Amino acid sequence: MKIWLNDKLVEREQAGIDVFDHGLLYGDGVFEGIRVYGGRIFKCQRHLERLEAGARAIRLPMPYDRAQLTEAMKAAVSANAIGDGYIRLVVTRGKGSLGLNPFTCERPNVFIIADTIQLYPAELYETGLRVIIASTVRNNPNALSPRIKSLNYLNNILAKIEAIDADVPEAIMLNTAGLVAEATGDNVFIIRRGEVVTPPLNAGVLGGVTREVVMDLGREAGLCVSEAEVSRYDLYTCEECFLTGTAAEVVPVTAVDNRTIGDGKPGRITRQLMAAFKIKVRQEA
Repeated sequence: MKIWLNDKLVEREQAGIDVFDHGLLYGDGVFEGIRVYGGRIFKCQRHLERLEAGARAIRLPMPYDRAQLTEAMKAAVSANAIGDGYIRLVVTRGKGSLGLNPFTCERPNVFIIADTIQLYPAELYETGLRVIIASTVRNNPNALSPRIKSLNYLNNILAKIEAIDADVPEAIMLNTAGLVAEATGDNVFIIRRGEVVTPPLNAGVLGGVTREVVMDLGREAGLCVSEAEVSRYDLYTCEECFLTGTAAEVVPVTAVDNRTIGDGKPGRITRQLMAAFKIKVRQEA
């Protein structure tokens, strides 16, 4: 495997980052997970826009512009012969001192991994996920905006551990107000009285690119799609539920905390949006 690292492709074993890099020491940096379909990068510019916004929010200077990063990702995809796969684009603060001061860092490091990925087994897209609501609360957005896709994912990891302990593939996280925010790596949608509902960004939600695509697809299909508060009760009593994410795409949820959603099978609207998303990515591939 070849990794794109600061202007060049190197073998994975040679893709080293200095142990004084603040990305390692403090989780100081931003990243994007991006899908590749048919050898083409899906929603490339939207992902780069979000990456740049996150970098600005933490005052991290970007050492490459969008055109350069696009070419770098294409090079990584080509070098690893990726047809359908996944890109991890990471920007770290760079090598600095042991103190917190980010301005001691010499230059940001950028690396790109292009590989295959399968987040959930294929059968779960037919049967649906069983999930739990985690006791780990989502970070308060007033402390650190979840719209910054930072390298510090400990909050999500702790909730993921709860899911693993419960022998389920995913956990849904509540915010400090006790309302649904998002899953550990995906956005949450429910169908309530025939309407497609997802928590608003101010609930402590990353503005997912797949989330945006699915909302657009729903509206194009004539569905009522809205952002609104979602409670634990709403999850337990909704007609359908599904998650969206770059790696997960659109995946149905059929049980939350051992409470069956609907009839325990992926619902009609969920299946409609799953199919529409598959068509969308192939159209743009």
